[in-house]
Amino acid sequence: MELRHLRYFCVVAEELNLTRAAARLHMAQPPLSRQIKQLEQEIGAVLFERGARGLRLTTAGQFFYEHTLQILDKVDATVVTTRHMARSERVMFGIGFVPSVFYGQLPLLVRGLRQKDNVELILAELTTVQQIQALKAGRIDLGFGRLRIDDPDVVQEVLFDEPLMAALPVGHPLEGTTPTLEQLAEYPLVLFPAKPRPSLADITLGLFRRHGLKVTIAQEANELQTALGLVASELGITLVPEQVRRVQRDGIVYVYLADKTLTSPVICSRRKGELPSPAMQDANAILEVLVENRRTGRYP
Repeated sequence: MELRHLRYFCVVAEELNLTRAAARLHMAQPPLSRQIKQLEQEIGAVLFERGARGLRLTTAGQFFYEHTLQILDKVDATVVTTRHMARSERVMFGIGFVPSVFYGQLPLLVRGLRQKDNVELILAELTTVQQIQALKAGRIDLGFGRLRIDDPDVVQEVLFDEPLMAALPVGHPLEGTTPTLEQLAEYPLVLFPAKPRPSLADITLGLFRRHGLKVTIAQEANELQTALGLVASELGITLVPEQVRRVQRDGIVYVYLADKTLTSPVICSRRKGELPSPAMQDANAILEVLVENRRTGRYP
C-alpha cells in the first residue's frame, strides 16, 4: 500500500463520484477505479457501496477514511517540518491556545521561547478539542485550553484553577459588588464562544445548571472581544476568567464573584509518551516558573 493509494481513496471518499475524483486527481477514471479496487482487495474490506446514484462509504470505509485523514495530516506535517529543517537549523515548535488564556502569562512563555536561537514558534488559536487533534497530527507540541478531554495519546496537566469574574456594563446595579450566581442569573447572559463546542460556554452554563439556576441567553458570540462589546452595549453580562480583566475596554467593569470556588482550569496538553525535545525542555522550564508566579500571586 502506497501513500498515493490513500490520497486517491480520500479524494474519492470526498467526491463520492469517480468522474469528479479523477478530474481532481488529473487522471483518467478507469485507472482510478482499478486503484480503489486494488486497495479494497489489499485491505480485505469493501470501502464503497456502488449504486445507480453513485458511491457511498460503507461503515468500514468511513472508519478507514477518518483514520487515513489523520495519517495524511501527520505525513504532511512531517514533510513540512522536514523541509523547513533542511533549510534552517531552527526547530519548529507549535503552541495552540484558546483566546482566554492569552491575557495572562502565556505571552511570557512565547517571549521566552522566541529568545532561543534554535526555536521557531508557530502559534495557532484552537479550541481544546482542536488542540488534541493537532497534537496527534504533529501540527503543535503544546496546547493550552480549559476542557478536560480523555484521549489515550494525550496527557493533560491542570496548571492552576483560575477564578471567574463577571463582566458588566458600566453603571450596572451589580457594579462594585461581589455578586452571587443567583444575582447574576437575574440578568441576560452573553455567551461565548458560540461555536465550536464544547468550550468555555459549556463551563459557564454548567455552573448555573449545577446550582439549579436558569439563565436567559441574550446573545451568543464567537469571539471574546465581540462578547465584551455586547456587554458594553448593555445587552447582558458575561462570565470571564480572571486574566481577561487585563483587557481594558470602555464601558466594561469586572467584579469578582462571592463564591471563590467558581473557577475555570487552565490545562496544558502534550503528546503522551514522547521524550521531551530540547525545545520542549525549554518550554517546560519557562512554564514552571510562570505557573509558580501565578500560584503565588507574583504577577509580571
